[in-house]
Amino acid sequence: MTRREYIQENRMEKFEEVYGRWKAGEIGQRDAAFALRMSERTFRRYRRRWEREGAEGLRDRRIGGRGPRRASEEEVGALEELYRDLYEGRNVRHFYEVYTELHGGVRSYSWVKNCLHAASLVKRGRRRGPYRQRRERKGKPGILLHQDASWHFWVPGQRWDLVVTMDDATGEIYSAFFVKQEGMWSSMRGVREVLERRGIFHSLYTDRGSHYWTTREAGGDVDRDKPTQFGRAMAELGIEMIAAKSPQARGRSERMFGTLQKRLPQELKEAGITDMEEANEFLVRKFLPDLNRRLSVPAREAGDEFVPVMDADLDNILCRKESRKVGNDNCVRYKGRRLQLPRVTYRNHFVRHSAVVHEYPDGSMGVHDSEGRLVGKYDSEGRLVGEGPWKRKPSGSRRRRFTSAPSGYALGC
Repeated sequence: MTRREYIQENRMEKFEEVYGRWKAGEIGQRDAAFALRMSERTFRRYRRRWEREGAEGLRDRRIGGRGPRRASEEEVGALEELYRDLYEGRNVRHFYEVYTELHGGVRSYSWVKNCLHAASLVKRGRRRGPYRQRRERKGKPGILLHQDASWHFWVPGQRWDLVVTMDDATGEIYSAFFVKQEGMWSSMRGVREVLERRGIFHSLYTDRGSHYWTTREAGGDVDRDKPTQFGRAMAELGIEMIAAKSPQARGRSERMFGTLQKRLPQELKEAGITDMEEANEFLVRKFLPDLNRRLSVPAREAGDEFVPVMDADLDNILCRKESRKVGNDNCVRYKGRRLQLPRVTYRNHFVRHSAVVHEYPDGSMGVHDSEGRLVGKYDSEGRLVGEGPWKRKPSGSRRRRFTSAPSGYALGC
C-alpha cells in the first residue's frame, strides 16, 4: 500500500465513524464537519455520496491510475536495453545526447536519468552541498591566521604531518614544519614561531580537532566554556579562536595544502631528503621563502595588525597547566611522579595548598603556587634542577651558644 492509499483509507474510516455519530444524533452537522476538518458544505456533499454509493463514493479515483503521459513498460524497457547494449558506461548527460539526436528520444533528461537510476544502470551522484559564498581576504596581515595540518607521504614510504600557519590577508606562510603527528605541542610551536617572528595577532581559524576544541559529542558544536590547553593559552595571549564547521570553510588552507602536496614531495625528492630534520631545515632555508615569493599576494590595505609580544612569558603561556593539591609531605603528584617542593623563604610549607604544574615541550616541569610564584623547576624525571628561591645560600657557620664563660663564673664550675 502506498502512502496515498494509506491516507485515503484512514480518511474513509474516520468519516464512517463521524457519520455514524451524526446519524445517531450525538453531534450536529457543524461538529461533524469540525471533527473531519472540513466545511459544512463539504460534509453535506460527502454525506450524500456516502448514502448513494457507500465507501466507494468517497474514494479518490486518481490514486492507482495511470497518468495520460506516463510511459509504458515497453518504452522504459527499450530505453534500458538501448543503454545496456550500446552505451553502457556513459554518464547520463552523455547518453541523453545520443538518445535525443540519434534515436529520436522525446522524453526529458530527468525522466531518462530516473529510469537509469531505477534500473541501477548508472550510479547516483553525490548530493550537492549548500550554497557557499566566497569570503574576501582580510584587509591587513595579522587580523586572521589559519592553522591546519596535512597527513601525507611527503617522502617515499613515510607519512608525516605538515603543520602550517598562514596569514589570511596575503596567503604568506609564517610557520611550517613536519612532525610525526599533530597535536597540542605542534600547534603551540606553530603559534610561537609566528609570535617570535611577527607578534601577537587578532584571531586564529582552525578545524575542530580535539587539541583545539572540546565538543560534547562527535560532530557537534564546540564547547567554548571548556577550553583545551591550547584554547587556554590563546585566551591568555588575547587571541580569538574561530572553529570551522566544514572543510569548505577552510578553503584557503585546503587549497594551500593541495599546492604543497603537488610541489613539496618533488622538491624533497630532487634534493635527496628522506630525514625529517633535514626536511624541516629545507623548508625554512629554501622552500618557504621561494613559495611565499611566488604565491603570496599583496594585502588590500597598508600596514599590519600585529602587536609586539613585549615582556609576555611565552614559556609559561604556551605550556600545559594542571592544578594539583599539595600532599602532607610537600609533594605534588603529576603523571606518576612525585615533585618534592623545596623550602622557600616566604612560607613554612605548602601542605594542602593549591599548586599549578607547568609542563614544557621538552618534558621539564615547573610548579607554581596559587599566586603564580615559581616554587621549583624539575627535569623530565621529576628531579629538582636549576637555581631559584629553593637554592638558598648558606648563612655561614652556626654560632655557638657560649663562646666564652660568662662573667663571674669559672670554666668547669
